Amino acid sequence: MELLLATRNAHKTREFAQLLGNEFKVADLNSFSQIQAVEETGSTFAENAILKAISASEIIVDLATGRVRPAGGLVLADDSGLEVDALDGAPGIYSARYAGDSATDKENVAKLLKDLAQLGTEGVKRSARFRCVLALARHGELLGTFDGVIEGAIVDVARGSSGFGYDPIFVPSGFGRTFAELPREMKNQISHRAKAIGAFCAAFRAGNIEGVPN
Repeated sequence: MELLLATRNAHKTREFAQLLGNEFKVADLNSFSQIQAVEETGSTFAENAILKAISASEIIVDLATGRVRPAGGLVLADDSGLEVDALDGAPGIYSARYAGDSATDKENVAKLLKDLAQLGTEGVKRSARFRCVLALARHGELLGTFDGVIEGAIVDVARGSSGFGYDPIFVPSGFGRTFAELPREMKNQISHRAKAIGAFCAAFRAGNIEGVPN
């Protein structure tokens, strides 16, 4: 089944393709300049995921030809980020732009570590979690949302070269290595995105998404 991901983040697209498997033919917005990015004005991950999914599903592209065609295809949007308890849940929905609208992953990580360091070390909670919400839409209408969360902690110094975003400073609970140090296959079994995609796939295969054949 064709599935358009409402993202231009190539790292996310690669993870989605690996997690979804051969059941879906996946494309993202990088190939389709006709679909404009929607402003993320929501106050929660769910609200932003829904905004992105609905907006992209109002204009859809034929994945075979690249031509815009009337709305009708399935669009899956993701909004996800890191919540750090010592920072009152920040960066949260601002994870991708924590150090500024055009910030790089390294700049976001550096700002987060600096903000934690300014709190001192005594009694500061390093607990954190990655949260992901997926929204599925078609014809400009929401068909469902799917959540995934993984608990963990923030380390003092970035470690590892795999992954992206905050992966080098997040150690999932029960593991001694950061997401960026874990093999990709392992991360794809336990991550917040893996759990959200797992929920979506389970609903799809069970025929529990109204109007979508399994």
